[in-house]
This record gives sequence, structure tokens and C-alpha cells, in this order.
Amino acid sequence: MAAKTTKKLMRVFKSDDAKFAEDWYGVCNRRVDSVLDVEEDVAKIIAAIRKNGDEAVLGFVKKFDGATLSKLEVTPEEWDEGCEQVDSADRAAIGKAAMRVREFHRKRIPSSWEMREEGGGYMGQRVRALSRVGLYVPGGTAVYPSSVIMNAIPASVVEVPEILMATPPEDDGTIRPEVLMAARVAGVHRVFKMGGAHAIGALAYGTETVPRVDKITGPGSVWVATAKKQVFGQVGIDSEAGPTEVCIVADRSATPAWLAADLISQAEHDELAQSVLITHVKGLVPRVQEQIARQLKDLDREKIATKSIKNRGAIIVTKSLEESIKLSEEYASEHLVLAVEDPEKVSKEIGNAGAIFMGHYTPVAVGDYMAGPNHVLPTGGTSRFFSPLGVDDFLKRTSFMKFEPPKLRELGADIVRLANVEGLTGHGTSVELRLAKIRRARREREAARDLEI
Repeated sequence: MAAKTTKKLMRVFKSDDAKFAEDWYGVCNRRVDSVLDVEEDVAKIIAAIRKNGDEAVLGFVKKFDGATLSKLEVTPEEWDEGCEQVDSADRAAIGKAAMRVREFHRKRIPSSWEMREEGGGYMGQRVRALSRVGLYVPGGTAVYPSSVIMNAIPASVVEVPEILMATPPEDDGTIRPEVLMAARVAGVHRVFKMGGAHAIGALAYGTETVPRVDKITGPGSVWVATAKKQVFGQVGIDSEAGPTEVCIVADRSATPAWLAADLISQAEHDELAQSVLITHVKGLVPRVQEQIARQLKDLDREKIATKSIKNRGAIIVTKSLEESIKLSEEYASEHLVLAVEDPEKVSKEIGNAGAIFMGHYTPVAVGDYMAGPNHVLPTGGTSRFFSPLGVDDFLKRTSFMKFEPPKLRELGADIVRLANVEGLTGHGTSVELRLAKIRRARREREAARDLEI
């Protein structure tokens, strides 16, 4: 009975079916256009903030976040009181997670470099931290201290001078103590009580209280995502965050109950989350389905996970492990779990994944909280070209170069030739004028030497 119920929840596709290409396209095409068209409303919110500053933000906090505030910023006293409320064991866990994430991101920080060539060529790159960044941390029904840690620590590691955080307040105007604790250990400098599009608008354009930032990172609702797209260009943003997803490649060594738990752990995030299992072991399918049905009954977020599993989840039955790997590459998952006998070997064949979780004792939750690598990852297939959030996202590079006369004389003719090829004769003239002076100076030196002789 349980297996029959589960079949209705988890769709099953076989790679040798005639319709598989069409079905697989439907699985891979998981980026969902929201049923909410909020472009116009978001634009109005941002315009109001640009015009009326704090007054507008406070109004939107009351309207959308449900809190009546006199001030947007968390005071030092509020921050201290919030941290004191955190259970000591929870405080220790948050601190340990922050320490491990910090150590991971410290491993490879890009540095400035320079080079010199014969003839007077001098060039390189200077790497500097952004001056001020804004981190968005979602609120609502859930609490996300891990999101604070993952967004703030890369910025802290490269010593961004000002790290601001925006997060929706509770109805009573407070911020959850665990979030404040995470902000403190992660290196956040200032915290503001605001969520949604109005938080993004305030960070992007600044108000009397909220300084304008150089870049905004962090996931959020469709309002947040839309606002980030609208302010891009005025500020930098991270990659667009879609619903979370997991792809599991499994062989005979996998445990059905663990596979089911890993699928559910992503499904419980969001009704639009996607959980995909790819396996060539047909006998795993009914056992995983049975476990999903059993585990969902005891889940706190059972309704959310069930809807996600039913509408967005899929089990793909392939002909071989090699085919499973090939399909996982096409899927280009945010989280890729390799529940296989030799995960390290298989991982070397993977090019498209935000993060790879190798082996039977490395569920996604390990990376979400404690391993060290960032859990802010590219979604919706964008791991083909986007990377996890890291220190690079909070740095900017400036190239520099200097040519002395001998170097310009060496390369000038080729520069002029390329400029003429492109029809940009003004570029060529800017070089020719200097070359003419170099040639004159050379002739004058030769003439002076002749006179001495």
C-alpha cells in the first residue's frame, strides 16, 4: 500500500523509453517562472525608497514585514541581548561552523601581482576588497544562521571594511537571536531590520540610515530576486538564486533509507525544490519509494516536501553507471551526491556541479552547515558556468600597465596595424604621435653623438 502511494509522489522515467528525451528535458528545465508578476510593484517600491528614504523603508517594513519600527538598525544593546539568549550548545555549534567556513575560505585568496619586461614594460593586477557590501538573509517561518555564516565570512576573510546585513524582523520588531549570534561570529558590522524588495532598494541606493553598498549577495523570495535584477548595474549582485535542488547518483552500495532522506532534505526547503535520483539499479526504486512515503509521515514540513516530491521530484532509471554520470552532467546540479562505491574516482568525471558530496556518509546537510565549503551555490543548471559564493565575489581586480619609450617603439607598429584593421584610426594616431617623438629624440641623440665625434 505504501509503495503504491509513493509511486504517485515520485515520478519514474526510464532512459530506454521512447519518450525519455522529452521527459528528461522536462526534468532538466526546472527553472520556474513565478506565478507572481512583481516587476511593476518592485519598481514602485524602489522608486519610493529613492525618493523618501527611511520613511519609505519603515512604511514597507510595516506593510510587508508586519513590524512597526522607529529605527531600522539593530542597536549594540539589542545585539548583545540577542546573543545572550542563544543556548550555549547552539552558540558553540554556530561558532564551530563559522570557524570551519573561515578556514576553508582562507586557503586561497587571490593576490595582486606584477611583471616587468625588457624595454620598459610594466604591468599586472591589483586585487582589493570591495568597500561596502550588503548581505540579504531570508526570514519568515524559518531561521537561517547558516546563511549569515556562508554570506558574511568570505567578505570578512578578505577584510571588506563594511559588511551590512538586512533581514526581516519578527512581528515584535526583533531579530532572531541565532541570526544575531551568527552575524557576530561571522564578522558582520551592522544589521538592519528590513526584508523583501525594500531591503534591496535601501542597500542599493542608500537612505538616511542605510549606507549604499557596492554589492548585494544572498537568496530570497521572488520579490528579492526581482529587486536584485532591477538594481543590478547600480550595484553588483551574486548569481540569481532559484529553488534548491539535489541530484543523487546511486549504485548497488547505496542504502535506500539514506537516499530517501537525502531527497526529502531538499524537498522540505520549498515546494519548488527539486530532488532527482539517477540509478542503474532497478531494485533500488521501489525501496526508495517506500522509504520516502514512510519518512514523509514524520516530517515537520511534510506538506511542503510532499508537494515538492510529487510535482518536481523524479527517479531516473538508466542502463549503466556511466549513463547515470552522463545524465548528471547534463542536469548540472546545485548539489550532486555520489552514493556510489568509489565516489572519488567518479567525482573526477564531474564537470558540472555546484558542490559534490562524495560517498555514503556525506549528505548535503554536511555542506549546508559544517564542512567548510560555501552552501551558496548555482542553481537551475547554472553550475555549467557559475561557481559557489567565495572570496572572489567580494574582491575587484584592477589591471595596470606602463610602457617606456623603448617598449612602445618595439610594439607600436603592430598596435597601429591592428587599430587600422579595426578601422579605429584615432587609436593608431595616438600611438603614431608618440612614436614620432621617440624617433625624433633618437635622431637628436644620434646627431649629438656625430658632433662629438
